[in-house]
Amino acid sequence: MTISDVAKRVGVSAITVSRYFTNPEKVSADLRERIALVVAEFGYVPNLAAGGLASARSRIVGMVIPNISSPIFANTIQSFSDRLSLHGYQLLLASSYFSRELEENAVRAFLGWTPAAIVLTGHFHTDATETLIERASFPVVETWDLQPQRKPIQVGFLHRDVGRDATQYLFGKGYRRIAFVQNSGTGDYRSLDRRDGYTAVMAEHGLEPILFAPTVLPQLEAGEQSFEALMKRDNPVDAIIFANDSLASGAILSAQRKGINIPEKCAIFGFGDYAISEKLSPSLTTIRPPAKEIGEVAASCILALTGAIPQDAEFQHLNPLPCELIERESA
Repeated sequence: MTISDVAKRVGVSAITVSRYFTNPEKVSADLRERIALVVAEFGYVPNLAAGGLASARSRIVGMVIPNISSPIFANTIQSFSDRLSLHGYQLLLASSYFSRELEENAVRAFLGWTPAAIVLTGHFHTDATETLIERASFPVVETWDLQPQRKPIQVGFLHRDVGRDATQYLFGKGYRRIAFVQNSGTGDYRSLDRRDGYTAVMAEHGLEPILFAPTVLPQLEAGEQSFEALMKRDNPVDAIIFANDSLASGAILSAQRKGINIPEKCAIFGFGDYAISEKLSPSLTTIRPPAKEIGEVAASCILALTGAIPQDAEFQHLNPLPCELIERESA
C-alpha cells in the first residue's frame, strides 16, 4: 500500500497524509482520526528513508547516552522521546559506555542517516567528534552539563556546583573528615567535576581532600570496597560523598552487614536519587538531578530549530536547570 492509496481511501490528498506523519499537529483532529483508522486497517508504514531523501533531512534524532541501562538517564530518554514523538520525530539511541571513542563511532553512524539533530551527553569528546559537530548543518545539543561558551546548545547544570552543595551540606551538619569516592568506571568526567567542587570547599575550610578511587567495576561492590577502605583508615572518615547512588547503596549495605550505624559513625551522601535510594535503611541522602526536564528542554530546542514549534529567541542561553538536595536518614 502506498501513501496515495491511503489518501484515496480517506478522501484527501497524499500531501495531507504525509503531513499526518511529519507534522500531525497541522492536521485537524477529525482528519487524524480518519487517517489513523485507514493506516491501522491496512498496516501502512511510511517509507522514512524515501521521505528523508526527498526532504534532504530525516525525521530521526540521534542520541548518545553513556549507559542506556543506568537509572539516572532513564527519565531523560523517556521525556525526550515522548516530546519528539508528538511531532513525528523518532529517537535513535546509542550507548557510549563512557567511552569517547564509542561516542565518536555513534556520531559517525548517525550522520549516515542525515539526522534532524544529534544529542550528546556532556562536552568531553574526541577531537574528531568536535570536528564533526562543528561542521554539522543540523542542531547539536549537549545535555547533562552546562558549558555556555561552547557552540552546541547546552541543556543541563553545573556538576561542580553539585559537589560544592553536597560538601557544604555536610559541613553544615558538623562533619569535617569528608571523603569523595569516584565512579569505578572510567570516562565519567562529570563525576570528576563534582569531585572538583568537593575539593574546592575542603580547601576553603583549610582541609585536605580525601579521595578514593575503587578498583572493582560493579557499582555495589565498588561502594562496599570504598566504604571499608575509608573506615579502616587510622583516622576514619565521618562522611563520604559518592559519585552516584549505586556506589552509596553499596556502602550502606556494607555498613548494615558489619553493624556500623549510619550516620552516627559515618554519613553517606549520593547523587542521582535512584528508585532504591529512599527504600534503603537508612534511606539515602542525595541530590536529584533534573533528568526529566533535561529531556523535555532538549527536545523543545530541537523542535524549535527544525521549525516544528515556534522558536523562543532565548532558549540557546539557558540557565542551569535546578538540582534538588533530598535530605533523608543517611546524612
